[in-house]
Amino acid sequence: MNFLTHKNTRIAYSDTGKGTAVVLLHGFLENSTMWENFVPELSKKNRVICIDLLGHGQTEPMGYVQTMEDNADAVHAILSELRVRKAVLAGHSMGGYVALAFAELYPEAVKGIALINSTSIADSDERKTNRDRAIKAVKQNYTNFVRLSIANLFSEDNRERLANAIENVKLEALKTPLQGIVASLEGMKIRKDREVLLHFATYPILLVLGKKDPVLNYEENLEQIENTDVQLVTFSDGHMSPIENRQQLLKNLEVFLKKI
Repeated sequence: MNFLTHKNTRIAYSDTGKGTAVVLLHGFLENSTMWENFVPELSKKNRVICIDLLGHGQTEPMGYVQTMEDNADAVHAILSELRVRKAVLAGHSMGGYVALAFAELYPEAVKGIALINSTSIADSDERKTNRDRAIKAVKQNYTNFVRLSIANLFSEDNRERLANAIENVKLEALKTPLQGIVASLEGMKIRKDREVLLHFATYPILLVLGKKDPVLNYEENLEQIENTDVQLVTFSDGHMSPIENRQQLLKNLEVFLKKI
């Protein structure tokens, strides 16, 4: 891993391969190890940059609320350090929220966006309440909260089949400091609605959804791409396409990158 200090915060990232810059952004409770099965393939033809988002992996937390914009600024700082002028951003879940915040703040730096089990829609009141509940729960019983949260991201059909992979995700998630978890929940809760970007973007956008996603309602998330040029890929599983549908997702990303 490489490190960059940005706003007194140590940000961790890796940089592999040559070609079109592709930034892989993990989700909440994950870190860049999430992409270890993607980097070898994608870096054959692209420059793949993986970043640990604020308060995750080897990146330090930044304050008590980490907004999606704070994360986007950290991504931009790394791209500036690496002299990357334009990149494709592929974000899983919270990573997708960060990719959209980046696209709003730095439109000239975006070549394309892949939203993987993610959405441009802001949190509903109900989801905001759930975030507050989650903050309470993680403060009361950290380990329990993390383990349950991870298990609940997979479709029920896959929980036995992928038991080992799920255990690994839990072990990585348990490295996330309490402050990183709380600050990210606070940041996701207040994030802006960015559906407008899907309608007016000048670059290609890919949306990957799982039909049995327990976190993002499939039908609701289809609505955001009506009358847009967004390409849709649908899997029949849960919220964790990078694990539940790894091979198909990798293929779809390669096809998407070829067109850019």
